[in-house]
Amino acid sequence: MANTQCRSRVYRCALLKLEVRTCHNADILRTHIGQELAKNLNADEAACMGAVYRAADLATGFKVKKFITKDAVLFPIQVVFDREGESGATRQVRRTLFGSMNSYPQKKVITFNKHTDDFEFTVQYAELDAVLKGDTETLGSPDLARVQLSEVAKRLKASVAENVESKGIKAHFLLDDSGIFSLANVELVLEKTVTKEEEDEDESTFQKIGNTISKLFSGDSADKPAEEKPPTEGGAEAKDEEEPASGKEGKESAEEEQQQQQQQEGKKQSGKDKEADGGAKDAKPEAGEPADKKAADEGTEAKNATVKPKIVTLKEPIPSKVELAYVVPLDGELFDASAKRLSALDQVDKAKQRRETALNALESYVIDAQVKLDEQEYASCATETEIEAIRKRCGEISEWLYEDGSDADAETYETKLEELRGVANEVYARHWEHQERPIALNALKQMINGSEGFLRSARNLTKDTNPEKDVFTAVEIETLEKAIRSTIEWRDTEVAEQEKLARNAPVRLTVKDITDRMGLLDREVKYLVNKLKLWRPKVKPTPPPKPEKTTAGKKEGEQKEEAPSSEELPGSEPVLEQTPEKDADETEEGATIDPTATQQDRTGESGDHTEL
Repeated sequence: MANTQCRSRVYRCALLKLEVRTCHNADILRTHIGQELAKNLNADEAACMGAVYRAADLATGFKVKKFITKDAVLFPIQVVFDREGESGATRQVRRTLFGSMNSYPQKKVITFNKHTDDFEFTVQYAELDAVLKGDTETLGSPDLARVQLSEVAKRLKASVAENVESKGIKAHFLLDDSGIFSLANVELVLEKTVTKEEEDEDESTFQKIGNTISKLFSGDSADKPAEEKPPTEGGAEAKDEEEPASGKEGKESAEEEQQQQQQQEGKKQSGKDKEADGGAKDAKPEAGEPADKKAADEGTEAKNATVKPKIVTLKEPIPSKVELAYVVPLDGELFDASAKRLSALDQVDKAKQRRETALNALESYVIDAQVKLDEQEYASCATETEIEAIRKRCGEISEWLYEDGSDADAETYETKLEELRGVANEVYARHWEHQERPIALNALKQMINGSEGFLRSARNLTKDTNPEKDVFTAVEIETLEKAIRSTIEWRDTEVAEQEKLARNAPVRLTVKDITDRMGLLDREVKYLVNKLKLWRPKVKPTPPPKPEKTTAGKKEGEQKEEAPSSEELPGSEPVLEQTPEKDADETEEGATIDPTATQQDRTGESGDHTEL
């Protein structure tokens, strides 16, 4: 059943180049799959097909079946080093780093525990007989690298201490994405036992340094006295100052406090039981020794017994020298010579590319000029003399290219191309003018129509027509009208004169002249448009608001009207008006009247009660 399902999923099986000739393998595959084998792929095509399928698998725009590829080690790699045994004899030790068919990239670490002096080890291929099956000589030397380690004894001696223990020398190896082997680094690993007191001392030292640095940036003074809090009277007042927890948090905190109280009571009870079981010696302290001191000593001993020392890992780099055996790296003069050689090759490639580009441009221009002169559209723009000169020059260059000019350099091709362009560019320029002139005239016509429409609207925004919206002056309107009129007259005159000329005659009305006229007209219109955007209507001055008279003010005015003036009374003296600043010298008539006071309060006499 499983074989049937597997066969149904396979719709095609293709053999590569060499497998096509192996008839035995082909017969086995044909029998197992149950269909004819395809033999239309060679090795190069198969690699390309696999690369395309892998790219489709990696891309998000294609949906293909799962395609898993892994890079694996073909030749195992091992480390070989010497170790001195207990009897003093030296023996060779082999340790496999990357086994056969191990995937890469991958990292491996080997620890040397017994070495206390400088030593060296070799990295080489392993199990070549099983992989190459007797053809190990074709591979050459199995050694990949020789590594020499130095200053091992010096680093070990420098790190000797009672609380420091060596865990050996670790060498880190790397097999990168390309399958290239390398030594990453070598280090001495140490384990240091740190007690609680040493750890606290280190932390306090770092904490002091951190506090000092933070004070420099924060600007807080260390001598600033702390704020004194008034002492609380009794435990009840202290509890009242604390805010009670509300909701779920309050319940949880209450439960935690209750549990802590129960634990403390249990500890006290267990302590009492232990003291009862310990006898009279434990129950009574020695003569002359206080009970509090003994209890403190017992607590310290119990704390030291429970706290475990902390182990810290230390790493010291070990200098290493690597000599590669499979590839000799370039260094010094060899590297400089290789760099110069590569730079020279780049210059040759650039010169070759320049020559090919110049040759291609010259050939294309010659062929294009000959073809265009055969067309009436281009031939009508050139005189007989110009056509003859261009054809002659193209023929000479064409013959030279296929005879003497086949080995010329890039500069020669570029010079020939410039000479030919100088002869033919005049004809091409006339053709371009005749092709682009109708488009430019159409654009000028549209601009004139738009300017005339804007002029009609602008006439309604003058002081004579609309005094409230006097945006433009009469001079500005007249200037725009004059620019439009002169542009129309110039266009009509130049178009009429250009139509009288032949196509191969020098051009009178050029596209540049038309664009210049469009620029002049556009400048006048834009000036008025910007002025319209920035215009704001004039703000009319508003009259000042009339002051509202209060009831007290009205009464004072009535009293003043009723009182005869000094001019009407004969023999009366002139009254001096008092300034508002002299409130203390005001008379009773000028005193401020409180509208909420009753008439009796104001006059001091009894009368009717009137509220204002």
